[in-house]
Amino acid sequence: MVAKTLFGFEDILAKELTQLGAMDVKKGVRNVSFVGDKGFMYKTNMGLRTAIKILKPIAEFRVHREDDLYKNIKQLPWEDYLSSSGTIAVDATVHHSIFTHTKYTALKAKDAIVDRFRENTGERPNVDLRFPDLKINIHIDRKHCTVSLDTSGESLHKRGYKTATNIAPINEVLAAGLILMSGWDGQCDFMDPMCGSGTILAEAAMIACNIPPNLMRKEFAFERWSDWNVDLFEKIEESLLNKTRDFHYKILGYDKSPSAVRKAKDNIKNAHLEEFITIKHEDFFKTQKAGTDKLHMVFNPPYGERLENLNVEEFYGQIGTTLKHGYPNTNAWLITSNLEALKYIGLRPSRKIKVFNAKLESRFVKYEMYEGSRKSKKQEA
Repeated sequence: MVAKTLFGFEDILAKELTQLGAMDVKKGVRNVSFVGDKGFMYKTNMGLRTAIKILKPIAEFRVHREDDLYKNIKQLPWEDYLSSSGTIAVDATVHHSIFTHTKYTALKAKDAIVDRFRENTGERPNVDLRFPDLKINIHIDRKHCTVSLDTSGESLHKRGYKTATNIAPINEVLAAGLILMSGWDGQCDFMDPMCGSGTILAEAAMIACNIPPNLMRKEFAFERWSDWNVDLFEKIEESLLNKTRDFHYKILGYDKSPSAVRKAKDNIKNAHLEEFITIKHEDFFKTQKAGTDKLHMVFNPPYGERLENLNVEEFYGQIGTTLKHGYPNTNAWLITSNLEALKYIGLRPSRKIKVFNAKLESRFVKYEMYEGSRKSKKQEA
């Protein structure tokens, strides 16, 4: 099988797969391939935090011209996966000199499947782009074509707990990946000082308690397959739930917008995570850290992309000032696509990682705020 992910998250996804028990794990670009049985396919869809989709390849062949695609796809035993009265959806990803248009490639593949059924049975499956019985993925890279069944359906970032979002919400897979990348392991307090609709908080709580991220999903694509095994699925679900763990620290979210606070509280309640997370209506720039214990911070400040009235220089300057004066003994991580804005923070990052937020090239940066100054820290050492 192949788990698709975001750019830069391949290492984290490979680690997640290995921890779940995958065999033959191999990293690609924006994907990781692995081997597992049907139960493991259920397990990866429910349990992986940084996967967008799990694909199950069923055929590979070479394509030199358009006819090769049609002919090879028509030869596949589609009746093993679908009845003639069922519904299909086909999507395609292409990197090829002849196949340059994804929709055309998907249409050609769909025609081949439909024609096979019509010739063999006199009936044909219909297309249903929203809730098909079988979702098929065609991937053409130069002359190599892979045909896969999409086991997930809708992207796995749609966890099911978010009913309300703000202007620029962060994708759940991106949020989980950043938290894992930041090295947070649930062994100290956690904070998102600009929490928006609460995505980073929810993902942090699920990581801390080892709660499977996709428990709340309404449906996976494999539930419509002819070999769907509900007993096996429930057994896998139970085995994942048995691995949850206690969490003895606090997770705190601030936002200065009352509507964001309301939305975040609703989403956290939907995710059944209220016992772990506290959300307050606060302006981060007017706060300081309570207590002296270690704090781990991950946040997604506005970039100025969608908020025209944001004074980027002043805003990012205040981030630096607040961290410096109000948050000693804190590891603070933030993501931004506004690379210029990072200069105004006025602190030197100890890590800088290139990631993408949707199509925006971004940096995920770490600031280590010491108790007292860095100089005295070094002198003590």
